[in-house]
Amino acid sequence: MLIETLQKIFKRDLEKLRIEIDLYNSESSLWVVDKNITNSGGNLCLHLLGNLNTFIGGVLGKTGYIRDREAEFSLKNVPKTELMLKIDDLIVVVDRTLSRLTHKQLHENYPVLVFKDEMTVEYFLVHLASHLSYHLGQINYHRRFFDR
Repeated sequence: MLIETLQKIFKRDLEKLRIEIDLYNSESSLWVVDKNITNSGGNLCLHLLGNLNTFIGGVLGKTGYIRDREAEFSLKNVPKTELMLKIDDLIVVVDRTLSRLTHKQLHENYPVLVFKDEMTVEYFLVHLASHLSYHLGQINYHRRFFDR
């Protein structure tokens, strides 16, 4: 049951991410920062792509994805159409990976030590869903603030 729930939540929120990116009227607005808001909507999107492609796709799905976390925050002016295609690809990766997980695997330790303590796959997937939701809200706020 949890796997199916997570599949629905990730799909829902990744589709919302795609919509948020598409709603930017100006591609340049996607990359705006100021003294108090240091992460642009575009960089937050790249961060989510890297995060989920790494921890769900690469580690659990064995996709071979190699993360460049520094680029997630340093790249600028990636076309919004490219971001949306990457989101579409990620939706497939996440769904495919989660559909192959067993309920037994959910209760095993996540194969990589990400934080200072070990955690189950189940715990980390819930964390990743909330991480996605957190940054999705930031992107929504960024878009409404800078893309007037």
